Amino acid sequence: MHSGTEREARRPIRHCVGRLRELLSSVAEKAGELDLVNRSLIFAALGFLSLVPLMMVIAAADPGRAAGLGRWLARAMSASEPAEREILELFARPRRILREVTAFGLTALCIFGLTFAAHVRQAYAAVWATRRPRVDGVRAALRELIRHVLWLVLLIGFLLLLGATPLSRTDLLPGPLEVVAVLIVTLAFVWASQIVLLGGRPGGWALLAGAIATTLGLAGLRLFAWLVFSPLIVSQATAYGSIGAVVIILSWLVGVGFVLYGGAFAGRITYERTASLQRRRKPVGDHDDGVRVHRRRG
Repeated sequence: MHSGTEREARRPIRHCVGRLRELLSSVAEKAGELDLVNRSLIFAALGFLSLVPLMMVIAAADPGRAAGLGRWLARAMSASEPAEREILELFARPRRILREVTAFGLTALCIFGLTFAAHVRQAYAAVWATRRPRVDGVRAALRELIRHVLWLVLLIGFLLLLGATPLSRTDLLPGPLEVVAVLIVTLAFVWASQIVLLGGRPGGWALLAGAIATTLGLAGLRLFAWLVFSPLIVSQATAYGSIGAVVIILSWLVGVGFVLYGGAFAGRITYERTASLQRRRKPVGDHDDGVRVHRRRG
């Protein structure tokens, strides 16, 4: 009797453990198919190639604003004062910038920027398993180009806005109003990025969970950068010069790409689980109503 009671008590626990294992196995299988690590490496390479021409163009128009973006990059990585000086030296530009250099910066920004946007769009499409609509080739290409350009405008506006945010350089945790403002701006950018690049599929509310997960992941990455990347920038720059700081920045961009795509993947899993639970509950309710009606008739 006692052993039978224990078996009955353990049955729900075994059921929950089995469901958890099934869920983790499904998540691991889907994550392996997405190849998030390689996508993050490509994100870092294209992101850095787009960031440098962007700095050149902004420096040509407003050198002070370019320094602000370099400062924002240091703050985003939670860099200390010595590490921030190393980062600012990488993006320092003389006040005299030739017109040819500006034209080169614009050309490079267009080429690498559009390639970067196309890569992010393909990664999001792979995460959500969306397919391109079957329309005329010219119209489809034009729509894709408009989405990529619009996303680049959002990205530049996002960087300029955060570059003007008065976040503390040395404090890991700035004021609460500043934290809330940065989180809201980041959430809005990530959410709008998915909507623009995916063309509204699978829907704005479905993409919101991924945007929230990405925003929280970026906040956690800032803490990790403060613990790991900030000391490495100084040590690597001292040992290997500017190339050492570049390697650390690329490593941080790999982390940003992984959080960006991993957050979208977490949003998809959350959305699918929520939709599955809703589908399971609906037939139960309909069945209960049918039983009630049958009883009343009886």
